[in-house]
Amino acid sequence: MKRLIICALAAGMAFSLFAGCGKEKAGAGTSGDGYVYSAPTEAEDFGIYVAPVEGIGDDFIRGVDISSVISEEQSGVVYYNQNGEAEDIFKILADAGVNYVRVRVWNDPYDKNGNGYGGGNCDADKAAEIGKRASAYGLKLLVDFHYSDFWADPGKQMVPKAWDGMSVEEKASACYDFTLEAMNRILDAGADVGMVQLGNETNNGMSGETKWSDIAQIMNEGRRAVLEAGTAHGNDDILIAVHFTNPENSDGIKGVLRKLESSGVKYDVFALSYYPYWHGTLENLTDLMKYIVDTYGKKVMVAETSYAYTVEDGDGTGNNISQKDLNKNYAATVQSQANAVRDVFAATAAVGENALGVFYWEPAWIPVKEYVYGEEGAEAILASNKEAWEKYGSGWASSYATEYDPKDAGVYYGGSSWDNQAMFDHNGKALDSLYVFKYLKYGTKCDLKVEFANDFVLTVNPGAALEMPGEVEVHYNNSAMNGPAPITWNEAQVAAVDTSKTGEYEVEGTFEDGTTIICTVKVAEVNWIQNPSFEDEDRSMWKFHTNGDTCTDFQKKETDAYTGEWAMHYWRQSAVEFTAETTITDLENGTYYLSMYTQGGDSGSGAEMYLYAKTSEGEFKTPYSVNGWCDWQFVEVKGIEVTDGTITVGISFNGGEGAWGTFDDFYLCKEK
Repeated sequence: MKRLIICALAAGMAFSLFAGCGKEKAGAGTSGDGYVYSAPTEAEDFGIYVAPVEGIGDDFIRGVDISSVISEEQSGVVYYNQNGEAEDIFKILADAGVNYVRVRVWNDPYDKNGNGYGGGNCDADKAAEIGKRASAYGLKLLVDFHYSDFWADPGKQMVPKAWDGMSVEEKASACYDFTLEAMNRILDAGADVGMVQLGNETNNGMSGETKWSDIAQIMNEGRRAVLEAGTAHGNDDILIAVHFTNPENSDGIKGVLRKLESSGVKYDVFALSYYPYWHGTLENLTDLMKYIVDTYGKKVMVAETSYAYTVEDGDGTGNNISQKDLNKNYAATVQSQANAVRDVFAATAAVGENALGVFYWEPAWIPVKEYVYGEEGAEAILASNKEAWEKYGSGWASSYATEYDPKDAGVYYGGSSWDNQAMFDHNGKALDSLYVFKYLKYGTKCDLKVEFANDFVLTVNPGAALEMPGEVEVHYNNSAMNGPAPITWNEAQVAAVDTSKTGEYEVEGTFEDGTTIICTVKVAEVNWIQNPSFEDEDRSMWKFHTNGDTCTDFQKKETDAYTGEWAMHYWRQSAVEFTAETTITDLENGTYYLSMYTQGGDSGSGAEMYLYAKTSEGEFKTPYSVNGWCDWQFVEVKGIEVTDGTITVGISFNGGEGAWGTFDDFYLCKEK
């Protein structure tokens, strides 16, 4: 996880050590001896709808990462089941259908005085305690070795303090020693270890190393220690996993697979992070995992996923995910959270028998004490939260992490940006979405109702009559039923829209069940280009023509987009030559103008670059140039005559080796 993704509150044993927390002491550590999980045998009535997942077996991993649970409980957090009764969280999870837990292990997440870095202060002792408590309720354990003293992710793979300055050979030996000791401690505690992960999101390195031959040497020594410890404890079935992220970049993952193969890394499971906000389509996830299975014969799984059930903050530290970050297929609701998780399970199960399952990341990382903005005493509550974050490590990082990670944790240490993606509410009560694990096989029965509809913008030409749509696309709690639904618009707000001049108006619409949305009526010139900023998934209207290997694509990278996150992108090491076109039909005849924004570089002194439009009246074009990264150029073509209702607009580019750049925000409108 990246730092901004992991700013969440941690969890721990429910000792009442944090005075004045306002929460009762939970039954943490209570024995689960004799516990028997009662699985459904058919669809049951429930408060939310869960569609059954085809092909999912009883042994399919229904996992959660609860690495922070010890420090959460130490900070005073109490967990409640769906009936509002305080209960051991491990029993709550088991009753919800969870069969596996995942815990991260850092080598030494403490400063020289023994103060924890935060993020759960996740060392081998905490993993052993979590594994012991989990096994009492029949839950298996996945041990996630980061091989760092704090967070490891694609942007940061820091060497443990004790390994600093070591050669690769020395690090490999140290990895063996550390892994063996940690595994023995965890297995001695009685944990039922089913899988061990060698590194966390190691796309760009591990333990300070970036060469794959070096990483392989360290990983293989870690594997040797795991298997040796397992055999010594009568467990020869522990699976070895490697873990990577960014599955939306299939070519990048395929490159990683080749490096693993060529460098001789020995592993059983290829694990991926998949977050619906960032990581592409579920179809791509399935296809990529099938490729891994078919090409390399490995087992696959999703090691991390999550989704927000609210956009409200719970602890005074802003959330990583806000309204603008949501996937358009899901709202920030409990039902949508369940739908998002269920859909990741379905995409994984579709791979076949080599798909092991899915882990949800940190569903129990909730506020130590709920902080409500503007309420009396809120600042005192925030101060109490800060005290717990420092003392018990229940924030994403404490100030003590500054010595190890001064540029990140040392600047941004604090609480949780993840509490709105938990599966417990801000006061610790289990949400209905937690029980998605229980109902994956047979589903639930629930009345059909509108889950959400996206607010939208309706653009009207100045002087044109306003026609509000009679139906709007809605998402139901049963997502398979999504489609248009009748809507009634506020008559007074409709009447207030003045189309004689430019402006914006809000009109509220109501569906039959009372669900409301807002339509922003924008009186402005109509942009006739579909998906002009490339933010919608369907970009098939654009056609590329290149000289040789593909050099054009659509890129999700906010820093390279003029607006939003997506832009049309080009780059190739050799000479770059291409056209990109889209054709628009059924236009009113008349005169139009075309515009766009572009940035880029290394195009060469003789580069030829044009924005153009083609109609039955001829070709209209304007040359342009680029001046470097984020130096956005506005390019326009005026006086485009349309006499048969059809126009083709596009870009032509012929530049030097290594030319790169992006295009965004195309605009085609009728001149007045």
